[in-house]
Amino acid sequence: MSLVRNVGTIGGLTALSRVFGFVRDMLIARVLGAGMAADAFQLAFVLPNTFRRLFAEGAFSVAFVPMYTRALAGEGGEEAADRFANDVLAVFIWVLLGFSAVAMLVMPGIVWLLAREYQEIPGKYELAVTLSRITFPYLGLVSLVAMLSGVLNAHSKFAPGAFVPVLLNIVLITGIITGYFMREAGGTDVTVAYVQAIAVAAAGVAQLLYMGWATRKAGVTLKITPPRLTPEVKRLGMLILPATFGAGVYQISQFVDTFFATSLPQGSLTLLKYADRLNQMPLGIVGIALGTAILPMLARHIQSGDSREAQRLQANAVEMATLLTIPAAAALAICAPAFVTAFFVGGKMTEANGTIMSSIVVALVAGLPSYVLVKVFQPGFFSREDTRTPVWIAAGTLIVNIGVNIVIVPIYGIVGLAAATAFTSTLNVLTLYTILQIRGWFLFTGKLAGRIARQIVATAAMSGVLYMLMPLMADRYGGNVFERVWSLGLLCGAGMVVFFGVAYAIGALDKDLLAQLRRRRSKPAA
Repeated sequence: MSLVRNVGTIGGLTALSRVFGFVRDMLIARVLGAGMAADAFQLAFVLPNTFRRLFAEGAFSVAFVPMYTRALAGEGGEEAADRFANDVLAVFIWVLLGFSAVAMLVMPGIVWLLAREYQEIPGKYELAVTLSRITFPYLGLVSLVAMLSGVLNAHSKFAPGAFVPVLLNIVLITGIITGYFMREAGGTDVTVAYVQAIAVAAAGVAQLLYMGWATRKAGVTLKITPPRLTPEVKRLGMLILPATFGAGVYQISQFVDTFFATSLPQGSLTLLKYADRLNQMPLGIVGIALGTAILPMLARHIQSGDSREAQRLQANAVEMATLLTIPAAAALAICAPAFVTAFFVGGKMTEANGTIMSSIVVALVAGLPSYVLVKVFQPGFFSREDTRTPVWIAAGTLIVNIGVNIVIVPIYGIVGLAAATAFTSTLNVLTLYTILQIRGWFLFTGKLAGRIARQIVATAAMSGVLYMLMPLMADRYGGNVFERVWSLGLLCGAGMVVFFGVAYAIGALDKDLLAQLRRRRSKPAA
């Protein structure tokens, strides 16, 4: 079973989702800009989306997948695994319903805690509360989607789970277009925000229906039975509680960032989220793909006692992560004004907004490698059912994050907020690695260090070329569609050619990974 093949499958579909996500955010930026309605919708979208990443795709997945995988590989096989999944589903549904109901009832308090400054602008706080109540059911729907995705991942079927975000973006694009025409027919920006909020909930329904179909097609039949707290379900719950914090430091920091961003001038939260879209492109494609693929594979190696294969798998994952994120971070930092202008500036999104957003991108991508490496290192703990250690590490880094924000946000504003996120994420990943090495669960070998050093050399060569090209096309990034496409295409093409050309020449590309890529390409022809 090839890590490269699985990462390629997940990454390819995630890339498709990110393309649709870019289209979505480009449309929202032009239609709503960075005003009151945009801020209110961003907050309403942050709440269920962050809980989704924190719980459904974070804590629940890292606890459920190894347990389901072991049941699948055990004596009971498919029957035992399905029984465990059914027991979890029976309890999971009621937990989600209860949590969602309580959250919607106390939503005014939640919004007040995160964005009390919204009360200073007439109607903004009330709009944020209403929109948040409309979007919050998405959490329950997408949490069930995450469970079904975990079941399919354990069966080495990664494509359906990687495809469902595409459905979300398609529905949201439909919503923003519908809202735009409704505004043109006499509505307001608030009308657009309401339509978008409804589209979020509708997207959750579409995703659940698709995953239900995909699960049945894979031959896995799950049934809703009366809830029973079996020993396995209790154990899952005990693993989820600490993992909720440990697996989601980045997501928890999003709530912290939201709190600080809403205290800054209007539009700050919206600009931060748009900037994070550029940061999320490589993070989503590489990080989610690696984290999703490595967990069940690592659990199998550890279950069979094959520590050598576990080490090789993690080393390959680290190398793949740095190979793609180090040059991506450098390219995004250098070319941030070009990307922001080409993708987001226009309509209600002004050039002044774009300038601020470019600075936010530079600060955010400084932590891009660490955002991805967290998803590589944490499975080293989760696959051994150690969810407590990441909790303490996450607690420490989150406290540091809050302290840094208190100091620098009043001075540097929204850019300082983004920089604090990058700094504390790097601190988090360094601490995770140190503990893994101390315990002998992963060793950073000289061979791996040499490979990464060569990647940095190739990145430096690419950075020099991009730095020289950037000012030559300054007038094209904000031109017509054709000018924007070819100017960005030239930047991306030149950067990739230089990086991979130099990387290949100096031996920054591992022959083992290249061999896996060749096998992946040749298999369909065979």
